Amino acid sequence: MSRWRAVASRLSAAADSHLLPRAFSKGPSPLSRTFAKAAAAAAATSHSPSAAPFAAAVGPRPEVRVNSLFLSKPCSLALPPDSPLRAEDPHYEGIKRFMLTLLLFYSKQSKSIRGANAVYHRITSHVDRPDIYEVFQLEKTFKTTFSLLVLHMWLVLRRLKEEGKDGVKFGQYIYETYNHDVELRVSKAGVNLLLTKWMKELEKIFYGNIVKYDTAMSQEASQDDLVDIIWRNVYADEASQPMDAAAIPAVQALARYTRREATCLSLTDKEAMFTGNFKFSNVLPNVPSPAKQRR
Repeated sequence: MSRWRAVASRLSAAADSHLLPRAFSKGPSPLSRTFAKAAAAAAATSHSPSAAPFAAAVGPRPEVRVNSLFLSKPCSLALPPDSPLRAEDPHYEGIKRFMLTLLLFYSKQSKSIRGANAVYHRITSHVDRPDIYEVFQLEKTFKTTFSLLVLHMWLVLRRLKEEGKDGVKFGQYIYETYNHDVELRVSKAGVNLLLTKWMKELEKIFYGNIVKYDTAMSQEASQDDLVDIIWRNVYADEASQPMDAAAIPAVQALARYTRREATCLSLTDKEAMFTGNFKFSNVLPNVPSPAKQRR
């Protein structure tokens, strides 16, 4: 029995929760059915009458050609100074700033905690986007969401290690934020009696996956190692399960995305990484505006 199956058996009581889908809590469905569901959902959305007004408002939806995605040159993910998405500390003056200073609001630790919260928000907002499940042909379940969350946590922690002790210490703040968030999600699902055991299992999965990603990205690893690890960590229900032929293009695309994103984060400056002023790459290709298309 895999670790995921063991965890699922302990959480059968949460089957009706919105956080733990029945498909996960009662055991995984066949992979072919999973990919079929993902494809059917995407097709239904694109042909749904209720989706038509929205599509007209935001413009044409780009065609997803998985085999040609994530081949562009890596670049920094830092937000520009004028980006409305930037997270900035409030700049108070006078007595208000004096009081906040006394309350250690501007201390190094307080700034690190706020930065860690901003970074974790970047991760969760990206992982929660429907596009990422559509492009990588994943049915949105607790397992797939958690697996993508761990993958992006690893990407960020890997980048922070490049900053030495400061980066490792800041990464610990992010991990504590992540751990608290996961505990709240599981608790909201009604799993209180087994919460400690459940969190221990998730912790084992987290660190186990991170070690595998580090190994797959090492200089000694082959190009296919990361594809294999992503298949086992994100897609497969059993570690020994052979790769589904229908999944190969999506798994390879997620591996290319991971490699490119790791390089992009390495090109992102320290200030952006420590304040959360960066944004992960869009998984869907950008569509030129009608004005640009006419030129």
